[in-house]
Amino acid sequence: MNLAQHHPKLYRASSATNERTGPASGKEETVKTIGLLGGMSWESTQTYYRLINEGVKQALGGLHSAKIALYSVDFHEIELLQHAGKWDEAGRILGQAAERVEAAGADFFVLCTNTMHKVAPLIEKKIAIPLLHIADATAEEITQAGIETVGLLGTRFTMEEDFYRGRLEERHGLRVLIPDEDGREIVHRVIYQELCLGKIIPQSRDRYVEVITELANQGAEAVILGCTEISLLLEAESCPIRVFDTTEIHAQKAVEWATADAR
Repeated sequence: MNLAQHHPKLYRASSATNERTGPASGKEETVKTIGLLGGMSWESTQTYYRLINEGVKQALGGLHSAKIALYSVDFHEIELLQHAGKWDEAGRILGQAAERVEAAGADFFVLCTNTMHKVAPLIEKKIAIPLLHIADATAEEITQAGIETVGLLGTRFTMEEDFYRGRLEERHGLRVLIPDEDGREIVHRVIYQELCLGKIIPQSRDRYVEVITELANQGAEAVILGCTEISLLLEAESCPIRVFDTTEIHAQKAVEWATADAR
């Protein structure tokens, strides 16, 4: 991948890093620093941290681990703003947090949540480094697999609003199916009342599988786990169709961006 062509902001950030550190003389100097904005919830953020470090170690070998600048917010504050519809205020808080991540030396930025990509445009206005968008990373994997119709699970905001579904459909040409009203209620409730609290309940896993089966019956070739907590509950083996785990995909794409110049 030519990162300069793929994302000019990433190329500029890389150049700025080289200016700070001097000519690259080894892998350590060409590995980019990954900015993570997490805490939404912290249960899934720790999965990001583990997957990214494992990915960098696999990519570079030896004792390598990821260079990460992590800022974790208090999800209680964000959740209240979500359900009050105060998205601009939530975006302001996350924008300020993103500025801190950038100031810590991050070369690019990863927002460790699907739902809060609703305010990604507000965050991007606050920072100069590029955002690795979770929907774009996921759509790339889906299209490479030759899949055209996918089901989408996530919070109500992710399933019902256009900021996520619309991006998948308009930018990437996917057909996106969502559960019916009862299914959306089940998926949303389990995320906030169970998974974000670290509760893994087998009966909820069964309900999710039922929702996915119904999406498959409607023509979904695969399903997007469009909330970073869902992978804590579901395993691919338990699902009737292929699963695209956004947490895993997002983390792996961050590893690729960070290590591209070190390979």
